[in-house]
Amino acid sequence: MGFLSKLFGKTDAKETETMEKVKLAVIFYSMGGTNYQLAKWAAEGAQEAGAEVKVLKVQELAPDSVIQGNDAWKATVEATKDVPIATGDDIEWADAIIFSVPTRFGNMPSQMKQFLDIQGGLWATGKTVNKVVSAMTSAQNPHGGQEATLLSLYTSMMHWGAIIATPGYTDPVLFGAGGNPYGTSVTVSQDGKMIEDVEGAVKHQAKRTVSVAEWVKKGQN
Repeated sequence: MGFLSKLFGKTDAKETETMEKVKLAVIFYSMGGTNYQLAKWAAEGAQEAGAEVKVLKVQELAPDSVIQGNDAWKATVEATKDVPIATGDDIEWADAIIFSVPTRFGNMPSQMKQFLDIQGGLWATGKTVNKVVSAMTSAQNPHGGQEATLLSLYTSMMHWGAIIATPGYTDPVLFGAGGNPYGTSVTVSQDGKMIEDVEGAVKHQAKRTVSVAEWVKKGQN
């Protein structure tokens, strides 16, 4: 494989055919539907790259009384009711993980934080080591904590011994999406609509994550 192919996250077809498929878990938390959509785009991109994909949500922690008072939140709960809840078994199964979360005061939401916190058993037995991970996020403002949220998640991944695969600036599509090298991020307007066009950036990030996971699997075999 040439240098440019490696840089831009592309894998030769012959290599993909002879290698076991990368298993990717796309794990999200979504209140208004944005990160659910990002997760679905990531799954599409990863499947195009030949990966076996699971789309999973983390457990909701907010009381139902609060959810029912917010139309967008309530609609998202309904839209994602059939999405499986992520467990430690999914982490163990996956070669790679893409997380998608909204920002909460510059941090990941408590729902995702709890999910990571309860994986201590996997961490203690070395089962989080060398997982290839990447992350995406959203906020209501371009400087509303998007990069800090991704970094907060990546801090946990460093403790896991995971391999962080950020998009960097590996494809021109990233600039049209805002140019966040830490992971795709999108600004969401007051009416819940995405301001930047990030679908292409999300799919590129997913394909890059799959490519890095392929390299890791090839090196471990």
